[in-house]
Amino acid sequence: MREVVATQNAPKAIGPYSQAIKANGLVFVSGQVAFDPASGEIVQGGVAVQTEQVLKNIAAILEAAGSGLGKAVRAGVFLKNMEDFAAMNEVYGRFWKEAPPARSTVEVARLPKDVLVEIDVIAVQ
Repeated sequence: MREVVATQNAPKAIGPYSQAIKANGLVFVSGQVAFDPASGEIVQGGVAVQTEQVLKNIAAILEAAGSGLGKAVRAGVFLKNMEDFAAMNEVYGRFWKEAPPARSTVEVARLPKDVLVEIDVIAVQ
């Protein structure tokens, strides 16, 4: 069984993809960037501000899927610049204080809308 997850509390997909898909007891959240769902604009500020918005967006999508950040099992972090790792990691750590998901973090050449960070997540329902 496969079910599309969509919520107004997170940015709408800007291409042919879903905010998330539920399948076989898992929730696969598409990569999220720092769009403010209310304005549709990228939040201004450095990587810490953008990371916070990204994780709020992910939390809203997981909630709509009947899951939550505490049920995340895997995260992928894509940074425009690895020099931003410490600032991203500090904010990320505030969202997962205990039992954070497994994670990879990589530097990439470019991200959508030239944002500084993108994060995707897999969680259990």
